[in-house]
Amino acid sequence: MATLIHSARLIEGGAVVEDAWVLFEGDRIAHVDRGPVPQALVPVASSTIDAAGRLLTPGFIDLHCHGGGGAAFDDGDDAASVALGVHRRHGTTRAVLSLVSAPLALLERRLEGIARRASADPLVLGAHLEGPFLAVGHKGAHDPATLRAPEPTDVDRLLAAADGQLVQLTLAPELPGALEAVRALADAGVAVAVGHTDADFDEARAAFDEGASLLTHAFNGMNGIHHRSPGPVVAALGAAHVTLEIVADGMHLHPAITRLAFDAAPGRIALVSDAMAAAGAGDGDYELGGLAVEVRDGCARLAAGGAIAGSTLTLDAALRHAVTVAGVPLPHAVRALTETPARAIGREGELGRIAPGFVADAVLLDDDLEITGVWAAGERLV
Repeated sequence: MATLIHSARLIEGGAVVEDAWVLFEGDRIAHVDRGPVPQALVPVASSTIDAAGRLLTPGFIDLHCHGGGGAAFDDGDDAASVALGVHRRHGTTRAVLSLVSAPLALLERRLEGIARRASADPLVLGAHLEGPFLAVGHKGAHDPATLRAPEPTDVDRLLAAADGQLVQLTLAPELPGALEAVRALADAGVAVAVGHTDADFDEARAAFDEGASLLTHAFNGMNGIHHRSPGPVVAALGAAHVTLEIVADGMHLHPAITRLAFDAAPGRIALVSDAMAAAGAGDGDYELGGLAVEVRDGCARLAAGGAIAGSTLTLDAALRHAVTVAGVPLPHAVRALTETPARAIGREGELGRIAPGFVADAVLLDDDLEITGVWAAGERLV
């Protein structure tokens, strides 16, 4: 199967290329250029799309997503299919499936299920464990009864259950044994994230020095920036290898803070959804990790205590908010959905760009940044 998309405004490498075209052959990108399409290539394409000046971007990559469409990734393969369907319609062509904190044995079973799914579905990049090695004082929407300090045997059990499909793990680096866990996980190829933490600047920096390379939903679930106690956000900004997750929904962060993060860490911001089951399903009463969640006016909060409980965001909405509300330049916002998350999990050689040899993932958007087409592995989804 070949697909030719022409007459597009291509957003690639932090720039906009006018009158661009791209040819997919199978699940890979074969050619990219601008101007007239060589006639020798036209018969090769079995499907031709006139973009008519619309925006063409790489497929969106979500590093942190818990569910959608009324379903959560904690609830097994059928629920995952429902949730992934919602996010794929909104431009997310590759996703890391996030699990909230739970007893270790239950997390092992859930990791085994995601590992099977990822082995069969290349659009699933693997698993993200958001916990259970989190600080009780910054637990957010995690059940405090499930939180624990990491033991080496805990790390070994989770790695074994994931069977090579554990992509990311969030932990609080001030916990006993946490720095040893950072080293072990990083050595195993896991992107370790600092998050849900009471760490100060030095503790966060120590984790980054040991190999942690992400900051989970920056500014949320951690100490803020104080002029005498800069905290983990400033530690992440000062570590050139660290990617900062941003939830650009206008609820997790003020738009001015979203813009500040992009300005302070150019090329190191990953827009994530942190979506829970209500994404694409509307207001109502839900559950996250066994805790009751109320979603009102699109904002998800715990019924008990009112802590933010993920989001109802999709990545196309995150793009619109970042650009039209926070004032982030469009090429920079697109990079935060594509190149940067791919690099954060070591997949920059095949994901996140419209370039020959890369996977044939793409999103077509109109001038209002609304989705008009989505392709993943060369197949049209929308």
